[in-house]
This record gives sequence, C-alpha cells and structure tokens, in this order.
Amino acid sequence: MYYKGWYHLFYQYNPKGAVWGNIVWAHSISRDLINWIALEPAIYPSIPSDQYGCWSGSATMLQDGTPAILYTGINRPDINYQVQVLAFPKNASDPLLREWEKPAAYNPVAAPVGGINATQFRDPTTAWYADGHWRMLVGSVRDTRGMAIVYRSRDFRRWTKAKHPLHSALTGMWECPDFFPVSGPALQDGVDTSDAGAKYVLKNSLDLTRYDYYTIGSYDKRKDRYYPDNPNGDYHRLRYDYGNFYASKTFYDPAKRRRVLLGWANESDSVPDDKAKGWAGIHAIPRKIWLDPSGKQLLQWPIEEVEKLRGKAVTVGGKVVKPGEHFEVTGIATYQADVEVSFEISSLDKAEPFDPAYDNDAQKLCGVKGADVKGGVGPFGLWVLASADLQEKTAVFFRVFKDGYGKPKVLMCTDPTKSSLSPDLYKPTFAGFVDTDISSGKIALRSLIDRSVVESFGEKGRTCILSRVYPSIAIGKEAHLYVFNNGDVDVKVSSLTAWEMKKPLMNGA
Repeated sequence: MYYKGWYHLFYQYNPKGAVWGNIVWAHSISRDLINWIALEPAIYPSIPSDQYGCWSGSATMLQDGTPAILYTGINRPDINYQVQVLAFPKNASDPLLREWEKPAAYNPVAAPVGGINATQFRDPTTAWYADGHWRMLVGSVRDTRGMAIVYRSRDFRRWTKAKHPLHSALTGMWECPDFFPVSGPALQDGVDTSDAGAKYVLKNSLDLTRYDYYTIGSYDKRKDRYYPDNPNGDYHRLRYDYGNFYASKTFYDPAKRRRVLLGWANESDSVPDDKAKGWAGIHAIPRKIWLDPSGKQLLQWPIEEVEKLRGKAVTVGGKVVKPGEHFEVTGIATYQADVEVSFEISSLDKAEPFDPAYDNDAQKLCGVKGADVKGGVGPFGLWVLASADLQEKTAVFFRVFKDGYGKPKVLMCTDPTKSSLSPDLYKPTFAGFVDTDISSGKIALRSLIDRSVVESFGEKGRTCILSRVYPSIAIGKEAHLYVFNNGDVDVKVSSLTAWEMKKPLMNGA
C-alpha cells in the first residue's frame, strides 16, 4: 500500500531460516517500489487468534485515510485452524507504520463456522466499500469447489458472512483471492478498489497447479455476485504469468493513479542451496496492470521506476538472422540487464500446423517444441544468461503455428532446460499463447535479466513468463546475451536495445 509518501510491502517471512515456517509479516518500505529498506516485522504471533502463525492477507485504506490489515491467523497447534484477524496502526501519524495492534474486542473477525473447512479458509482480500457496507473476500473450498466467501461490515470491526459466495468454480482451493475494478479498454489509469469499474477482475491462486488465474467480468453490488464475461472462463483461464509466479496481490497506487501487481516466485534449486545462501523466494519486479483494448485480457508492464536502474546501453537495428544462425549482443554486461527487441518475420508461409490437442496446454507444447527443436517460423528470440560456449543458456522465444483455418497462433516460451550444468535443479519449460495479430510479421519482446531470474513480456505485456535459473558458468562477466533463429525463415531484428542494470537498495543491502 501507499501511505504518507511511502510504499509499504508486507510479506510472508521466516525470521529463523530460509525454509517455510515460523511465519510473520516482514515489512519493507520504499519511495519508488524499487529501492527498499527493511523494518522490523509488522505482524507476528501475539494474541490467541494468531499464536501459531500469521499467514497471508491484505491492506485496506479506510475512508478517513487510516490503513487496516486483515490476515489469516493460526490458533491451534495440532491443525492449521484458520481464522481472520484485524490489525490497526498503533500510531497512524507514523508514516512508517512500525507498530500494529490487534483489538481484542473484535478478534478474530471471522471464524470457520457453518460448514466451512477450518484448514481451507484464508487470505482475506483488500476490502471495498459500497452502499454503506465494507466487503472482503476469504478464499475457501467445499469438496472441489473453490470459492470466494463474502463478509460484510459497517464499521470494519464486526463482520458477517454473506449467504452466497461472490463466485465459485470446480477448480479446487482458491488461495490469495484478489478482486478489483479496472478502467475501460485502452485506459491505463487504475481504479481505487472501492470505486466503480468498467469491468472487474477476480483472481485466485490454485494450490493444485501453483498458478495465478483470473477472469474479467461484471459485479452486481446489490447481490454481491460476480459474473465472468466468458461463461467458460473459470475453466479456460487466463494467467497473470505463465511461469513461476504465485500468491500475487494488486494494490491501487494513488500517487500515480495506477494499479500495481506484485507476485512471488519461489526457488527452483534445493533446500541445502537455499540454506547456504541464506534466503529463499523473491518478489517479481512490480508491474503496472490494466485492461487490454479488446477487453478480453489484462496487460502488464514493469513499472516505469525500474528504468532508473538502467545504465550503459547498446543498440542493434536492421540485422537479419538467417535460419540456424545467432549473434551475440556485445558491449555491455548482461548478468543484470533489461532487453527490448522488436522482430520482423519475412514470411508466415512455413508456419507449422498447430495440433489442437495443445490448445489449453502451451507449456506441454513448449516441452515438445523447445528452443533446440527446429521449426518453420521460429523458434526465434533470445538466449540469456548464456555461457560463451553455449553449454549454458536460457531461451526466451516465439514460435508461430497455423491452426486448421490457416490463422497464425503464436507461442511464447521460456526454455531453461540448458540453463545450468548444476545438478538437482528444477528446470521446467514455461509457455503461453500470445493473443496478437501477427499478420504484419511484427512482434516484440522485453526481458528483465537478474542473476537467477528472467522476467519476460511478450508483445507489450500480453503474455508474461517468469523463470528461475541457476547458471554455474554464465555468472557475472561470463554471462552472455544472444539473438537466435532456429526456424526456416529469415527473422529481422528491427530494433534491439539492451541496458546494463544497476543494483537497487534491497532491504538495506
């Protein structure tokens, strides 16, 4: 949240080690969402409702400007019995919000009664205000039906469960739900959570798949019901990110009138590795998020503040990459880099036929048609965090197919299968389809490269993929950047700019 000139990030943290457990709310503050200073934990076990853990939740700005936090507390040692807890700043005049108190008269504000599964009842959302009542959602499941349970309150202290959930679907447990309004198509301004939107977004994190899914739809505030625009949207779901990105949360930033998305990426190495380095888990670069002009999906882009970290730059333009060829982008260090590139394809005639069996499984298609599998139109893109001999490389690329009607279908993929020679690493391919008209032959890619993280944004943020990689050779000055084309048609690099990226202040380090 943004409060008195500071951005506040609260996150799940184990102060006793780089493994899950002993969960408290760590607290960091920033002026720009890029450089961060760590404060003491804000929320930690201190009352009966949370004595065995302070799990996920959300912040809400009340009408008088006071912030409030709702979160899940664990109140039993034998099972993860979950209740919802309320906290207020001890001193609202402190812009750093260093101390919080939990009013005993009201906590817990919601308990798993009336048939709610006590071990699947968590992650309250940012609340919104309408028609004299606050509303919040809590994620849950009944049998296999995931749901967003609605609670209402007039004073933000006493909450009553609504008869019906806001929405539900046969998807399994809904963790970390998020519900927010968006402006009309092509308008990039964010909307405060309590203001009316042209459309609404309901997002949930599915613990069965470990991905964040969302639908776009309408909200009936009188009935407290949400209706996806696509009747099948709950089962043919859109994702914020088609890679390692989970338990995300958005907030409205009043300083820049935008909605910002923050997501978490866990490690893909081993627990001993995490213990050795002393930390585990990262947050993605914050992203601005808004409705695509089509109204059918969201667009995402790294917040503009990340560009302050840009240093020395190199550019390439008008360079044709022949089939089977590649070239190195030289002149800068690329272990931490920001790369923007626009490609132009000479012809789509050789696009491979698309197998409709992969229509809902781009990731499986990428596993079959990886970066080293020659194609017609593509694969073409970037090798990042690559060693000079190309023994190590992470590929971020596009591949164009044609469906049964002759219409192009664009696959975007991150292939880390050759990212490292180190053993005991989880190196899944990640992929999503890009909803774009490529009949002009043009498509763009941006990749943020940061040591063990590659965040990529296809065609101006239509498809996003975050991947964790752990090179053993391509480290520091030994990390290289290449453009490659493993297809059967020429690909022109219309323009490419790559910047070295400076290290931000990261929790004071």
